Amino acid sequence: MYDYIIVGAGSAGCVLANRLSADPGCRVLLLEAGPRDRNPFIHMPAGLARLVNNRRINWNLETETEPTLDGRRLWWPRGKVLGGSSSINAMCYVRGVPADYDGWAAAGASGWEWAQVLPWFLHSESNSRGGGTLHGDAGPLSVSDLRHHNPLSAAFLDAAVQAGHARNEDFNGAAQLGVGLYQVTQRDGARCSTATAYLRPARTRRNLTVLTGAHATALSFSGDTANGVFFRQGRQHRHAAASGEVILSAGAIHSPQLLMLSGIGAATPLRRHGISVRANLPGVGGNLQDHLDICTLVHTEPGVSYDRSNQARIAFDYFLRGHRGAGSSNIAEAGGFARSILATDARADVQFHFVPAMLDNHGRHRLPGDGYTLHACALHPRSRGRILLRDADAASAPRIEANYLSDADGADLAMMKECVRMSAAILRQPAFDRWRGAPIFPPRQDLDEAALTAFIRAKAETIYHPVGTCAMGTHADAVVDPQLRVRGLRRLRVVDASVMPTLVSGNTNAPTIMLAERAAQWILQDAARS
Repeated sequence: MYDYIIVGAGSAGCVLANRLSADPGCRVLLLEAGPRDRNPFIHMPAGLARLVNNRRINWNLETETEPTLDGRRLWWPRGKVLGGSSSINAMCYVRGVPADYDGWAAAGASGWEWAQVLPWFLHSESNSRGGGTLHGDAGPLSVSDLRHHNPLSAAFLDAAVQAGHARNEDFNGAAQLGVGLYQVTQRDGARCSTATAYLRPARTRRNLTVLTGAHATALSFSGDTANGVFFRQGRQHRHAAASGEVILSAGAIHSPQLLMLSGIGAATPLRRHGISVRANLPGVGGNLQDHLDICTLVHTEPGVSYDRSNQARIAFDYFLRGHRGAGSSNIAEAGGFARSILATDARADVQFHFVPAMLDNHGRHRLPGDGYTLHACALHPRSRGRILLRDADAASAPRIEANYLSDADGADLAMMKECVRMSAAILRQPAFDRWRGAPIFPPRQDLDEAALTAFIRAKAETIYHPVGTCAMGTHADAVVDPQLRVRGLRRLRVVDASVMPTLVSGNTNAPTIMLAERAAQWILQDAARS
């Protein structure tokens, strides 16, 4: 018997495990389907390139065929390891902007205004530049400047300025617009995942139990009250009981899947799979949003990019020199935020990630030669997808229907075209003259509208930011209330990126950590009142 059971030891689950188990009177169980984070390439930042095809620590998901993207099934990597996706991501620390959160509150997620969430960002953060009104310096999550960046990343910054973008030393400062080097979730040149930042300090607590290789299969209930979790560990089918709360932190794909497997979701499809309906919540799995990304690739001269780097030598140098050198690079070193000609408000609507290497199909397709890649994603898509059950078996991957570029007025496709055009404008600036070789993707810059559309449909990919599938709010399709409690049920919350009503203007890891910090306080307050 535990007071709290947390399903998923990812970006949110590790935060909750730490904060809830800080009370020695609370017994906390943390369930993680994947293994411990022992792989050394997790902790060496540049090692993320070696994690791409590691199925042991990656759910290795795929969408269904996407009609607007040439019927392709897009690869969706998600962390399946302690730390979750914070153990395999590119470590960019970005919060979004105040208008993102004020928009949540205005749409019904009361209490989530920027003024309410900023203290929790600060509470989590330990920034190497020090604290202040917009940064924390005493939290568990280390945020640092890069120790190493490639000359091509410096060329990108110069080129972007030549193209009319401002320099910005802090995307989480007073203004987000502009280009610069990303600050990263690193500590002393090593990855600072939530497993490192939050779980490791708590592992010695006797009231915290962490089970890895434990795949949750369904929730248990007494009437309308959640009281435990069924899970599979190896060949054993087990059950853990909770006297307090059950908290789902399995992410935007697996949290709605687990709810549906437990009879919580739209009634008709649940019955079709032979699942008894416990709560008819049609919003479960809906409202799926993601940042669609398009890459522009250009060849460069041999020896400067990371394409043919000696990885063994980089690793040896990294560990020998105290986590310095190219091994400390997050690969996506530079980037920025911009407003396109299609922007509808004052926020950035395009984000750039520059990579001094050629990345095709997430780096899974190796190209000959050397080059560099400029990612550009549209930050506020109108298209919505959904997560569906494939069947009633928890071992089956859910159906992911991302429905990219499916908005009725074609605004998302128009935005992706602007992403390509803005990327081209940067890459043709004089700062790249000494590095610029032949174009790779797109093969030439003078594409007409039809060719530009065809390029996007053939090459656009996720940049790994799914949210929204258990959205919070007070509207009819909301799955959780503004304190992240599942509507119509007791002692059950969802705390992860799935509760975000809409995408923030940027990467989603830091906002997910903030969500968990805030939820932990509510959970403890509710327990104190009961």
